[in-house]
Amino acid sequence: MRIARFVVDSEPLYGIVDGPAGSETVTVIHGDPFFNGVERTGAVHPLSDVRLVAPIIPRSKVVGVGRNYAEHAAELGNEVPDEPLLFLKPNTSVIGPGEPIFLPEFSDEVSYEGELAVVIGRICKDVPAERAEEVIFGYTCANDLTARDVQRREKQWARAKGFDGSAPLGPWIQTELDTETLSLRTTVNGELKQDGDTADMIWGVKELVAEVSRAFTLLPGDVILTGTPAGVGLLNEGDRVSVEIEGIGTLSNPVVRR
Repeated sequence: MRIARFVVDSEPLYGIVDGPAGSETVTVIHGDPFFNGVERTGAVHPLSDVRLVAPIIPRSKVVGVGRNYAEHAAELGNEVPDEPLLFLKPNTSVIGPGEPIFLPEFSDEVSYEGELAVVIGRICKDVPAERAEEVIFGYTCANDLTARDVQRREKQWARAKGFDGSAPLGPWIQTELDTETLSLRTTVNGELKQDGDTADMIWGVKELVAEVSRAFTLLPGDVILTGTPAGVGLLNEGDRVSVEIEGIGTLSNPVVRR
């Protein structure tokens, strides 16, 4: 099931996306699916007539995982960590599909990082890996934008990875997905930059949910970014960056500078 968050007139709504690519419809559901369940209303819109927004604005946090693909760690000259390397991004970093990425004035080297994102569906703590699926609402595409020059000169990553708009999410949440081996591709202006597979993750989704929940109580709508494959590079004003994940869809955003 694909759960989208969208705007028709003014207020964002949630809906179920049905149909093949190019002719999808979205059926409005009652309230917030994270708390009310998924119940269809009678209102149906062509997907082309609505504006998709971020499928979730976390009420609490976005948790990133660094260096979870060995080749990505190597391309930046880093060692693979002995345990998942965690960092936080504020919910103000989240934007949706089609929304512009504003390059921050304090950085000249903003890099894309296409990633699989895990969306948490219930409050949880100390989740065993074998029970991780019980707390997962679904999955979406993410772009963990990083100010590389800031990351190099500061010992913590809050500003480098948490600036406004640094976490595009979308286009919707896929609630049923086998994440063991999924193609993940990032393009810039149509040119392929990252061509990875979730099978290459050092720690898989279940292990990450377990590890993150050891450190933080997870709340409905929290998001875990699972790391990026090799091929990261810099973005420039006027670019369009797209992250495509098998079984989910494509998240695409233009890049601008204020």
